[in-house]
Amino acid sequence: MELNTQTITTPPLDSASVVLLRDSAQGLQVLLLRRHQASSVLGGAYVFPGGKLDLADQSQAVLARLSQDPSTLHQRLAEPDLSADRAAGLFVAAIREAFEECGILLGQPGSTSASTDLQALQNALASGQSWAEAFQTLSLRLATDALVPWTRWITPRQASVTHKRFDTRFFIARVPEGQTAAHDNHETTETLWTTPREALIRYWDHDIELAPPQIMGLVQLAKHQDTHSALSEAQSRQPPVVEPEPFDQDGIRTICYPGDPRHSIPHAAFPGPTRLMFKNKRFEPETGLSGLLD
Repeated sequence: MELNTQTITTPPLDSASVVLLRDSAQGLQVLLLRRHQASSVLGGAYVFPGGKLDLADQSQAVLARLSQDPSTLHQRLAEPDLSADRAAGLFVAAIREAFEECGILLGQPGSTSASTDLQALQNALASGQSWAEAFQTLSLRLATDALVPWTRWITPRQASVTHKRFDTRFFIARVPEGQTAAHDNHETTETLWTTPREALIRYWDHDIELAPPQIMGLVQLAKHQDTHSALSEAQSRQPPVVEPEPFDQDGIRTICYPGDPRHSIPHAAFPGPTRLMFKNKRFEPETGLSGLLD
């Protein structure tokens, strides 16, 4: 992973990412997708499915197919300065990106009809229909309550690992029963189901590459034993806004988070280390692996 040293002057792009969870014999597992090595954003890194908000995500044709109206979704997202349609569009973007990147259609019950809907949507998109057109044609309906707002990350102007700024709303959701995730071999090249703890250990062992939001997200998820615990915790609070504040000291880039002595917000937004330092071409906590697992 290469360090970005340029200041980004453009405003952050609205985007959505979904952290897909499932229960296993090993405990809570999370889905990570490896981005294509040639990708301009985090190429080769393991990420949660996600991407930019599209104008079509906010179209009335798509919003009419949601189980909750835009005002309800606006309230759930807890961003007063955002329009209701844009807030609802972020839920749609999360659902769309999960489908495009790993073939999971959220908001669908595990049933024969859901399997039929999934195949019909795949066929419609393959025929050249847009996401909005397919939903209108097939009269599909999505249960947006399947997604729980989790955190919001805003890339600073001095971004450390990308050349773009994003205002990303992270949602968490349980993978629908009967659906299997599979990478698309275009944007993503590998599908990995792993416990958060195992992912952090593999990262420390240089086996996989992670960006700071994924590192900190996995630290949070490692505190939970199952999907019910993680979803309940997210439902009990508003999603914290995380604006990392980077600084360079002795030639080392350090990113600090709320609760760190160098951050403008004194109260921590989540458990885990309050700063990561760029060493060995990756970000590490001051206390090493124990800082990620304790």
